Amino acid sequence: MSTLLLDASRLDVSIAGHLFCHDLDLQLNSGESLAILGRNGAGKSTLLATLAGLRPASAGVLRIGGLDPAQAPPRALARIRGYLPQQQHDPFASTVLESVLVGRHPHLGRWEWEGETDQRLATTALAAVGLAEFAQREVHTLSGGERQRLGIAMLLTQQPQLFLLDEPLAHLDLNHQIAVLDLFSTPDRDWGATVVMVLHEPGLALRYCSRTLLLFGDGQWLEGTSAEVITAENLSRLYGHPLRMLQDGEQRWFVPT
Repeated sequence: MSTLLLDASRLDVSIAGHLFCHDLDLQLNSGESLAILGRNGAGKSTLLATLAGLRPASAGVLRIGGLDPAQAPPRALARIRGYLPQQQHDPFASTVLESVLVGRHPHLGRWEWEGETDQRLATTALAAVGLAEFAQREVHTLSGGERQRLGIAMLLTQQPQLFLLDEPLAHLDLNHQIAVLDLFSTPDRDWGATVVMVLHEPGLALRYCSRTLLLFGDGQWLEGTSAEVITAENLSRLYGHPLRMLQDGEQRWFVPT
């Protein structure tokens, strides 16, 4: 039985008086995956942070797993949704393993230490992103791509029901990009988790996400199944440049004309 994990009703998202998204109605159930596409500066990251309950909407109602994020205890909210920001910050020195174990904090009591189960989940997550041999490395010695994969491992260790990922493919080379996308298609099938991710490649959104939201940056938006929404006509309007579709079997890709 599916569970409603994200419910946005008549949501307005704005910064300094500029309206990025107006009257958004969005409902995501367990097992669904949504890509957010748009030009630079269209408000994709701002919208994602709002959907994560990390910044207030200008208007409308948001519920995450039935909770009002403005009123819910942070620990309870963190057991439902996990958020991957664009920028990773490491103010304190720590090892890779210590960092990924931070994902278990919402599941532990105030004075409770990580146990064997927490350690197992952390090492499994590191292996899933190809960092198993990095457990004792200092975080500050990692490359940008390695640090990005560590952030993803931390989220996997957190085990939320709703993943909100801001450009999860940033800093990753091609093989790791596909590995991460494959990884987040697994929660969709096996855990019943819901995934929302900001992407830049429409072809990958079409391949990996069941639904897509196009954000035009002027308050307008378009949301529906990826097969219906991701078309050359819609993308040409979205990016302000004519695109044409190339098809290889069942896969569709879009290139500038």
